Amino acid sequence: MDDLDREILSILRQDARTPYTEIADEIGTSEGTVRNRVERLTEEGVIERFTVATRTGNVKAMIEIEVDVDVDHHALADAFVEWAEVDFVWEVSGEEDVVLIVDCADTSEVNDLITRAREREEVMGTKTRLILEERVG
Repeated sequence: MDDLDREILSILRQDARTPYTEIADEIGTSEGTVRNRVERLTEEGVIERFTVATRTGNVKAMIEIEVDVDVDHHALADAFVEWAEVDFVWEVSGEEDVVLIVDCADTSEVNDLITRAREREEVMGTKTRLILEERVG
């Protein structure tokens, strides 16, 4: 990945629907170059997916989950991904092992998710943070 790829990715992070012609004009290259590079970055797995960010008025939260040492983190993360309210699942280093980014109608729904997580035998504890502001970088 070179500087041109990074410039393209930076623009797509701001708005994944930016037309390739606009990206090309902004970075000083051709539309075909942008299209080919996005296709290559997608095939190589650098771009995992194109997604939609919403401002629903809902409560967004980060639920940090500590799990037992011998737990298959990948399997647990795959289970959490299936929950409708979960936007992202991150496997992380540190005190907690898995982080859920959730989008819920209200704090009661966030609390229900925390309870569901704690009911899993692999989960040793949780910490929750409400997300007050969100910016795309």
